Amino acid sequence: MESLNNGSGFNEVELESFQRQIADRFQDLGSVSSDELLSLPWVRKLLDVFLSCEEEFRGILVNNKGRLMKPPLDRLIADFYERSVKSLDVCNAIRDGLDQIKQWQKLMEIVICALGHRNVNKNNTNKRILGEGQVRRARKALSELAVGLVDDKDSSQPLALRNRSFGRNNNSSNSQSKDQHRLGYFRSLSWNVSRSWSAAKQLQAIGSNLVSPRANEITATNGLAMLVFTMGNVLLFVMWALVAAIPCQDRGLQVHFYMSRQFPWAASILSLHDKIMEESRKKDRKNTSGFLMEIYQIDKCSRSLSELAGSVQFPISEDKERELMQRVQEMGQVYEAVTAGLEPLEKKVRELFHRIVHSRTEGLDCLGRGHNSE
Repeated sequence: MESLNNGSGFNEVELESFQRQIADRFQDLGSVSSDELLSLPWVRKLLDVFLSCEEEFRGILVNNKGRLMKPPLDRLIADFYERSVKSLDVCNAIRDGLDQIKQWQKLMEIVICALGHRNVNKNNTNKRILGEGQVRRARKALSELAVGLVDDKDSSQPLALRNRSFGRNNNSSNSQSKDQHRLGYFRSLSWNVSRSWSAAKQLQAIGSNLVSPRANEITATNGLAMLVFTMGNVLLFVMWALVAAIPCQDRGLQVHFYMSRQFPWAASILSLHDKIMEESRKKDRKNTSGFLMEIYQIDKCSRSLSELAGSVQFPISEDKERELMQRVQEMGQVYEAVTAGLEPLEKKVRELFHRIVHSRTEGLDCLGRGHNSE
């Protein structure tokens, strides 16, 4: 690459440092075991990585305000912010997917409470037995859980929720007014998503025309064009990984990442992409509504418990009851893991949404002031 250091502003050393940090962070994300990959803590860490990269990206842009309104950088910046706006709908869809997992969590709680609480045996007060009513309640909840876990592309279950957003509170007109004033343009783009909305198509839209800048563009922008391209790929990959992990409407992972391995960060991102795709091809995960590790664990333990509960006959034998309790304990462990990880991830997705909104507003403000000063 031609030297970018002209004595002021952004330079080649800063670009290489930014790209190397991205490479290291994504390499760290990909170094985990298969049991950790796509888990709730891992997805939260992925968003932390994005937020850190975005913070550094934003800082560099702020320090180079004078260059932002000059072509071709003004167009490249505008394209990037258009991609970021499209990612807000993905954030909303992911929030709905987390709500769906909460519903499964409630069904797990019904199962655990039904089978974990046993009636007192009248003939022996020190011994407790399961009642038929309890097993029926557990079977019903397990049946509903099994239906919810299947990836039904025609299902409209999440659609009723998709008129909400992290930036809107339907219960407060004052809050609504403040949000309208603050978020403005984003209201029409991310507060209402139509019934025909598709996560797969949204990812394609985010990645549309995301191509490596030409040599003359890199030179003309003192390397900032490469910075914007790099961040655009980070944004696309993070949104893709969220859709891969979390249930959402019309999921699809057929997104092409047009990046040459000559970029310092490309190898680590493509390697992570390959690992996630490898998980998606596993037989026991093909038809699940999301590749989140906890969804796989919910599916696995609920199937096992459902088969066992379906074979129960009364009066229940001690061996059968003991085996049933063991499976309930296994579900209890999964339930605890979901409980521990779900709320922190929801907060992190909310933070991501508001960061994208704030950064775009700040970026356009810089562009506007730059044009006004001419």
